Amino acid sequence: MNLLKDIAKRVKKDQFLFEELVKRDFKLKYKRTVLGIGWSLLSPVLQLLVMSMVFSRFFGRTMNHYIIYLFSGNLIFSYFSESTNQGMTALESNAHIFSKINVPKYIFVLSKNVSSLINFLLTLIVYFIFVIADGVGLHWRYFTLIYPVLCLLTFNIGMGLILSALHVFFKDIKYLYSILTMLLMYLSAVFYTLDKFTPLQQQLFYINPVFSYIDYFRCVVLRGAIPPLWHHGVCLLHALLALFGGLAIYHKYNYKFLYYI
Repeated sequence: MNLLKDIAKRVKKDQFLFEELVKRDFKLKYKRTVLGIGWSLLSPVLQLLVMSMVFSRFFGRTMNHYIIYLFSGNLIFSYFSESTNQGMTALESNAHIFSKINVPKYIFVLSKNVSSLINFLLTLIVYFIFVIADGVGLHWRYFTLIYPVLCLLTFNIGMGLILSALHVFFKDIKYLYSILTMLLMYLSAVFYTLDKFTPLQQQLFYINPVFSYIDYFRCVVLRGAIPPLWHHGVCLLHALLALFGGLAIYHKYNYKFLYYI
């Protein structure tokens, strides 16, 4: 807890740099594009269109609101993938800054995550428009979705810390992680349902952090229920394991980063 307090103090101390990094990261994503920030709204719609054309015939024939089911999975997985991939290269892309100025290196991972979070929140607007258009409707329980979003944000920060540190020492991690994210996508039930699996096999899916957050969204929006306490615990456990694992790695190897960049 003391370490988290120290991080909060350092971020507050370097608030101006942190805000400028977030602005820069967000602007660079849409630099020299015609639609600019409009891609945050258009891109998920196009992805959903393509995925629905491919998978609806195989998995959505007998399922109500399959588009929302598919969108829920793609929304969460895309946020996770973008945030962690950007976090992985955060140190390498900002080496010219922290090699000259004494600033906490985790601030670069945090800025990447905030930039990805902004993009995710914009996409979330499109998601709820589809929810209304598909006849699912709005409900007060949707406010509980703040919990998995905060847990996923924490998880992404932790994974960003771990991946960025590994990327400094092992450049191969970038290629290995692309394979891992593809595997995670297939294990996250983004486009298929779990009704063909046994109850035990269905429970094993919660070992996958991304699936835990996806299923939370589907439970609230599609099943009309708030997940049980054990599901809340699983979401929090994944988030804390990633965060404290990342902080431990940074605490141990922080002084070595400059020698490998």
